[in-house]
Amino acid sequence: MSAIDWSKIKVVVLDRDGVINHDSDDYIKTPEEWIPIAGSLPAIAKLNQKFKVAIATNQSGIGRGYYDEQILHAMHDKMDGLLKEYDGHIDHIEFCPHHPDDGCACRKPETQMLEHIAEKFSAEPQEIVFVGDSSSDYHCAQNFGCPFILLLTGKGLKTLNKLAGKNLIVEKSLAMLVESID
Repeated sequence: MSAIDWSKIKVVVLDRDGVINHDSDDYIKTPEEWIPIAGSLPAIAKLNQKFKVAIATNQSGIGRGYYDEQILHAMHDKMDGLLKEYDGHIDHIEFCPHHPDDGCACRKPETQMLEHIAEKFSAEPQEIVFVGDSSSDYHCAQNFGCPFILLLTGKGLKTLNKLAGKNLIVEKSLAMLVESID
């Protein structure tokens, strides 16, 4: 994929775990476990100056019974509070609460979350950039038809190896990505 023409982008969609906050193989199950990656929150605040910022996140920990939607909202309240310290915000959050075996239409790499975000902001796929760290993020973007940027935070290095040979735009972190945008 060639470089992104940021002048045509309306919405930046971020995966959550591994992009905004540290990820865990044991799942992020409490607000206390939700810890931002260095530089991610000021980067979101900078994105807010030019774009709508949304999150599309698989949260199968709900379907697995590790936490409930109330706890998820408490995690997002913590994120919102920390973002306010940088004059930042998230314009919209989509999440899939289902177990991977449920066969839902919202779990990435399915595209329902991106479809909802596009509809909310009246954006076409080419006006959206999806930023993630997993192969399901990449395949979701491919299935939806929007540009994708792989971050090397979270699962990004493993994903880079899994997607070897694909023409990827890769950036070290969300902070580094935002610094590179004109």
